[in-house]
Amino acid sequence: MFLLLLCLTGLPLIFHHEIDELLGYAPVHEAPAPGSAKLGFETIGRIALEKYPGQVMQYIATEKDEPGLVNTFTNSAVNGKPDDAVVTSFDAYSGRALGLSGTGPMLVVLKLHTDVYLGQAGKLFMGAMGFLFMVAVVSGAVLYWPFTRRLRFATIRAGKSRRIIWLDWHNLLGVVTVVWALVVGGTGVINTLAEVMLSGWKANELAAMVAPYAGKPPPVRLASLDAVAANAMRAAPGMEIGFIAFPGTPFTSTHHYAAFMRGNTTLTARLLTPVLLDGETGEVADSRELPIYLKALLVSQPLHFGDYGGMPLKIIWALLDVLTIIVLGSGLYLWWVRRKKTHRAPAASFNSLKPAP
Repeated sequence: MFLLLLCLTGLPLIFHHEIDELLGYAPVHEAPAPGSAKLGFETIGRIALEKYPGQVMQYIATEKDEPGLVNTFTNSAVNGKPDDAVVTSFDAYSGRALGLSGTGPMLVVLKLHTDVYLGQAGKLFMGAMGFLFMVAVVSGAVLYWPFTRRLRFATIRAGKSRRIIWLDWHNLLGVVTVVWALVVGGTGVINTLAEVMLSGWKANELAAMVAPYAGKPPPVRLASLDAVAANAMRAAPGMEIGFIAFPGTPFTSTHHYAAFMRGNTTLTARLLTPVLLDGETGEVADSRELPIYLKALLVSQPLHFGDYGGMPLKIIWALLDVLTIIVLGSGLYLWWVRRKKTHRAPAASFNSLKPAP
């Protein structure tokens, strides 16, 4: 039943960009005038803080597919809860606020899909469901093999009972979607471990990067975001800024900015390289590649929703999701019918032993 919930909520999430645009929740910006230059991050950040007095900046991010947008993450505290962050989209050229990001009905669907509103415990629980899903897929494929030795592949025994017909369709669709189910199940399990992986990175790789600055207090005066961005781009030539984390946020130390740089190809745009910068001077402190487990996480996130090949891949993902919904629904039906049959059998046996009136 939880897997059915995952598939039902996952279906609209495949098209979440398109649905947000259709419902008016996606930020829309005007095409810039020829020769217009983008505003600096420092200016965008100042506009955001003026819009939300009393709040502080946590992150500032760019959109790979929407270069005219800049998103700011403000919160009541630099280490505030992620769910309390206010994500606002700004026009990168005019600085005009375009509305809040990550709102609307798709946010409800996303929360149901990721953690059923139970936070990290919910994520780990749904990850366990995803792991059991992979076990079920593998065991189903193993059980289907002896079945195909008695009957031809894809046989539907139309002359049999309704339960047998449903069983044949269940087996056939399950085998057809087995590879996709393993890919989506595996990437889903990896995604639920994101916070665990981030904690591991902070305790090991990030700790080693900031070790020379141990005991240094948080910066009294923050370096200019524009200087931070320029130094980060010089440290990672050929890459662009994905997002900048402010000192004290979960993605960096209390003394450093962290600029996460991305490449320009379809694959490297998903992989990030952190550049650590001094929070007061903006100078580069260190830069190291992410460990393999975080790279796997970054690659698995878009693959989970078919977000690599544009609309054609999304449509394929959606069709396979629908087939999986049928497999899960038929599995529930077959389990229920068998359960009712099993419960009726002892009752019938008991009634046959009672003396006739």
